[in-house]
Amino acid sequence: MKKKSFFKSGSGSRKAFVSTFQDKKELVEVLNANNNSDIKDTIFHKSSENMEELKNNSVSLTVTSPPYNIGKDSDLDLTDEQYWLMMEKVFTETYRVTQSGGRIVVNVANLGRKPYIPFSKYFTELLIDLGFIMRGEIIWQKSKGANANFAWGSWLSASNPVIRDIHEYCLVFSKDTFKKPSKGESSLEKEEFMESTLSVWNINAARAKKIGHPAPFPVELPYKFINLYTYKNDLVLDPFIGSGTTAIAAKKLNRNYVGYEIEKEYIKVANNRLENEVN
Repeated sequence: MKKKSFFKSGSGSRKAFVSTFQDKKELVEVLNANNNSDIKDTIFHKSSENMEELKNNSVSLTVTSPPYNIGKDSDLDLTDEQYWLMMEKVFTETYRVTQSGGRIVVNVANLGRKPYIPFSKYFTELLIDLGFIMRGEIIWQKSKGANANFAWGSWLSASNPVIRDIHEYCLVFSKDTFKKPSKGESSLEKEEFMESTLSVWNINAARAKKIGHPAPFPVELPYKFINLYTYKNDLVLDPFIGSGTTAIAAKKLNRNYVGYEIEKEYIKVANNRLENEVN
């Protein structure tokens, strides 16, 4: 099938070629004025549905893992309609505060088996509808072992064998343009760059009991995204900051952070971790 480029000039496999059966609209990359934030290294005790503290176009990168509304202690008890309305409000605000050329990474797992719920698909559609440009996705492989979990379904039978997930998705998007317009000091080394630009990352999961939060991700996950997509002193946002993992990764790399969390207890956990884990 013949392919055409989104762009009038340029060539190469990374130039966003699409097949003719996809959307016919031409992608026009634009660049809007960016701002420097007056806010840094702060966790706000409030919902990120309103991030009025942050200027338009002031966040370089967002790394987050939203709540799933499935009854965990970190979730809210919402109807599906209420949940997706909240997600739309949060990521609309995230779009507003993201710099032109800034990036967003959303870590989600697909859920359930009766039926399977493709959260990654729903979040991809939401973010594209809000105006973000999708760059790709990272498969976060959390375990290499066959015994990652024990939801066998029908044991040794074709009756109802269950697929046991050992991965999650990290959905990666840009705002307005793929290229980061600002210049700065990178902290990437060659080998790390080569590894981080692969589409599968093998990173062990964090232990909820050890962290003190029911759904933590490991520091290494946001660390790799922050190192890949930002310069030193850039501002990193997590609108569902929970136990502070994104903030810890940011400070370890000499970046600034801002986060939002509705539970005071998790803010205490985050601040304690920042004090204990960041030199």
